[in-house]
Amino acid sequence: MKVYAGLDGGSTYLKAALLDEHKRVIRTGVTSTGIDNNTSAKKLLAKLMSESGVGSIAYTMATGYSRKILEVADDDVSEITAHAYGVRVTAPREYHPGMIVDIGGQDSKIIYLDSNYSVKNFSMNDKCAAGTGKFMEVIAQILETTIDQVGPLSLESSAPCDINSTCVVFAQSEVISLIARKYDRRDILSGMHLSMAKRIIKMMKKSEKNGDVLMTGGGALNIGLRKAFEDELIRDVFVANHPQFNGAIGAALLASERG
Repeated sequence: MKVYAGLDGGSTYLKAALLDEHKRVIRTGVTSTGIDNNTSAKKLLAKLMSESGVGSIAYTMATGYSRKILEVADDDVSEITAHAYGVRVTAPREYHPGMIVDIGGQDSKIIYLDSNYSVKNFSMNDKCAAGTGKFMEVIAQILETTIDQVGPLSLESSAPCDINSTCVVFAQSEVISLIARKYDRRDILSGMHLSMAKRIIKMMKKSEKNGDVLMTGGGALNIGLRKAFEDELIRDVFVANHPQFNGAIGAALLASERG
């Protein structure tokens, strides 16, 4: 059996995925990027191979911020292309996404697809942490909760707060002010999700809103953020299988074609 690997080198985390020759996900894993990307990548791949009983990898494709410096990879591809390929494996079978909303740790992007899952266009926010996983981490820390609890807590809100700041620094001050005024943290979290959803939706191109909306990235694991998107878009929003690893899976799928 031939096995193919995809590496997604983010600014904070390095993700990897192994696919078999039938394009099935064998294993996924994540580790901190650290100061030595190459060593981190080699250790992560070795760990996944050991856990899945794989003796060798036929071809490895890298994507993400550090894709050009990952020496263990045979080639590299852009994040946009990798994510578009990834949904061919991760999208639920009954849905056909025309738009990918990817919320990562340091950026958020919208990728528009045609009927063959080829990229038509994309929008990207990589200049500000607002609308990203980092934003959620900062607010969660202020509210003395964990990133895993942010979503469930926000669903208990009865009156979401208005958080208008588009900069994470100002939003942080705004949240501290809401805490001082004794607002319930569940309402603050719900307001944070609505603020994020509105900010990302502003990036959407009106002419490209066809097909199902599919969320990927770590942000897709947040059920509160997903609900905020559904409330703002007034339509269903679906979550990819293995959303955090969509880029790595897409890179592995490309590796299988090259290999």
